[in-house]
Amino acid sequence: MNLLERHMAGSIPFSLGSALDQTKGWSLEEDKANIVHEIKEPNKHRLVLKMEKRRGKPVSLVGPFFLHKEVMAEVCSKVKKRLGSGGTCKEEWMEFQGECRDKLKLFLADEGFNFKA
Repeated sequence: MNLLERHMAGSIPFSLGSALDQTKGWSLEEDKANIVHEIKEPNKHRLVLKMEKRRGKPVSLVGPFFLHKEVMAEVCSKVKKRLGSGGTCKEEWMEFQGECRDKLKLFLADEGFNFKA
């Protein structure tokens, strides 16, 4: 007997989640893996600048970028050196410590990226 099967009154089995036991089921990781991003030139980007508070501290976000991972890591490294702050690139977005949206916009505009109004 399957661990999830329960027998009710009579001999009619009631199975809970048995469909998930036989199939792979739904997974968010699979959905992320199937997304194909179109690689764009810097002047074709329409970037958005956002600011969030995480644990009470400001974090500046810029994205979405449509670049190869290596190129995005290189751009992120240049921006971090120019700003003098920490940061990371996750998926399509770059995150930087502190409130630096104005400086980000100036530097990325010099690199050839465009922004939404």
